[in-house]
Amino acid sequence: MPTARATLAASHRDVTGKKVAHLRHAGQLPAVVYGHGLESANVTVDAHEFDLLRKHVGPNALVDLSIDGHKPRPVLIHGVQVHPIHRQPLHVDLFVVRMTEEMTVDVPLSAIGDSIAVSQHGGTLLHPTESVKVRALPANLPQVIEYSIETLVDFDATIHVSDLVIPPDVTLVTDGDEVIAKVQAPRVEEAPVVAAEAPEGEAAEAEGAAAGEAEAGSAGEDAEG
Repeated sequence: MPTARATLAASHRDVTGKKVAHLRHAGQLPAVVYGHGLESANVTVDAHEFDLLRKHVGPNALVDLSIDGHKPRPVLIHGVQVHPIHRQPLHVDLFVVRMTEEMTVDVPLSAIGDSIAVSQHGGTLLHPTESVKVRALPANLPQVIEYSIETLVDFDATIHVSDLVIPPDVTLVTDGDEVIAKVQAPRVEEAPVVAAEAPEGEAAEAEGAAAGEAEAGSAGEDAEG
């Protein structure tokens, strides 16, 4: 029975190291296929097809990989090395899974809804934890876990990992006490303290008094002399 999984074709490659640069120029993307009990294999995939695939599948979606036209095997796109400037893939790790063996993976979190502390009180939404580790069979791995931020009604409210709704066939591995969302209060800038200036009349009187004291002091010294 055919599956609804996305497919990807690969070809064995003998070129390794820095020599793979010419493969990229030819539109081929170097990759490594590996898994438990399997010898790793160097392959290439079509760079354009892989780019389209990444846009249509989630981070933990299974892909049926066929090498040199052989029977497809389910794999996870386990890691993608990208260029630091133009962000194009440079290398891909493809992990062959066993459908009857549980896996532990990182699942991204996605906040939904509206927080009063943000929309009405001017706070900033913070995400101290942006993903969690879960364990499940490959077919049950979630691609994303959503949670509502509507409970963040003030700056004291927090959402923890333990508040997430996890599918029944998935086991949460991350510590439930970790904070995944909270709202930071807006910063209140203190107005600069400006020294009060005395009115012109008081300033003039103060200067006159100081001058009088100075003259009196000089007269006393002359008298003593």
